[in-house]
Amino acid sequence: MVAAGAALADEVGLAQLTMGLLAERLGVRTPSLYKHVGGQDDLNRRIAALALSEAADTIGGAVQGYAGRDALAAAARAFRTFVVEHPGRYGATIGIEPSGPDDPVAVEGQRSLDAFRAVLRGYEIEDSDIDHALRMLRSLCHGFATLQAANGFQWSADIDESFEWLITFADRGLRAM
Repeated sequence: MVAAGAALADEVGLAQLTMGLLAERLGVRTPSLYKHVGGQDDLNRRIAALALSEAADTIGGAVQGYAGRDALAAAARAFRTFVVEHPGRYGATIGIEPSGPDDPVAVEGQRSLDAFRAVLRGYEIEDSDIDHALRMLRSLCHGFATLQAANGFQWSADIDESFEWLITFADRGLRAM
């Protein structure tokens, strides 16, 4: 049911996802859903945990065997593809607060960050600067991918070429640290 909710969120947008719409999609009555989830907030949290898990698997798999700029490019491209292909489920991850260290949102969120931490091992970054570097990478990738997913680039320049600029910019900045 959570996977169906995530797919529907990708299709219609997270803000338009309702228990009623999901029940209709699944061919059941809305009260039947409450046997599986505690309500809309619980469904959204489960979609967020699913999305974080999928993103961690996607990014982690993409960086295997790479280091430095190649790892950065692989992670950035994998992240971008995930967000563009799954805007609804990715949207569920934004601003969600884990309820504790064992919350699936916290566990899967940490796995996602660990994939980017693996990228940063290819650069000479002080341990005290890792959090700053992670925020920088996430901001660059998140910003670009969410703008693209929302059809926010209306210019004639090739989007893929612009993304390669972003990767080069990030790589140069990380090497300069």
